[in-house]
Parts: sequence; structure tokens; C-alpha cells
Amino acid sequence: MTPIALRRALATDAGAAADVWLRSFAAALPTVVRPHSDDEVRTYFREVVVPLRETWVAEAADGVVGLMVLDGDQLSQLYLAPDWRGRGIGDRLVDLAKRRRPDGLTLWTFQVNKPAHRFYERHGFVAVEHTDGSGNEEREPDVRFDWRPVHPEQT
Repeated sequence: MTPIALRRALATDAGAAADVWLRSFAAALPTVVRPHSDDEVRTYFREVVVPLRETWVAEAADGVVGLMVLDGDQLSQLYLAPDWRGRGIGDRLVDLAKRRRPDGLTLWTFQVNKPAHRFYERHGFVAVEHTDGSGNEEREPDVRFDWRPVHPEQT
């Protein structure tokens, strides 16, 4: 098994992280129209995501294979290179997010992304809101998931 390191993203990771995002989005969401070009996505990662958000990367020997972005209590991005899915990297990134935000997390995913729904539900997230997509750039119906920790006194 190839070792995977999780670490904070550096400025030099922005291009590789954007490329993972682009490949993953295309593979997982082929019916969702992207409102931004590849170059615009790369610029956004370079100028906003990596320098201004809490961005983590999953790195294998051959480079960045996954990314996760936390923005306040929102898990705003979690993407893996398509050929690296199913290896437990997403599980590790969600566990890291929970450790970084022990009071709870929220996230949005598209309604058509049923594999993501199953993944997040397996990690204790609960669907709390469905929309028609009018509030996102893609104009794609989405769903908000929340995770709140269970404290011993609640059980």
C-alpha cells in the first residue's frame, strides 16, 4: 500500500490541488455544468483557496492525490483524484476535519452525487436541507449535511 501523508497545503500545491479538483469534479459530476473555466479554477486555488482557507492535501509519492478545505465550520471541499478513490483517504480527511472542528461541521453536496451522500452519512453527517440550486453558481439542486459530535452525557 502506498503511504499517504496529510499536510497543510503550501502555495506550491495550488496547481496540483486544482488539477485534482478538476479531474475529480469531471469524474464524479459529469452532468453538473461548471460555471468556471479550468484556468479560472486554477487561479481561484492559487489566489483564494490555498492562501486564504485552511487547505489540506493528501500526498502520495507521485504528488497530491486529494484535498480538503475548511472554511469556518464548513467542510467546503473534499476531492480525490479518481484513481485514488476507495483507499481510505477520504475517511482520513473527514476524521481530520472532525478533529479540527470538534464542535461540528456542515457541508453542501449536489443532490445527484449519491456516492457522496452515502460517504458522509457513513461518517455521521445528516441531511438537513435540500434546495433547488438557486443559491449556488451551478444552479444544481443541492443538499446540506451537518455533523455534530455526540457527547457522553447525550447518550
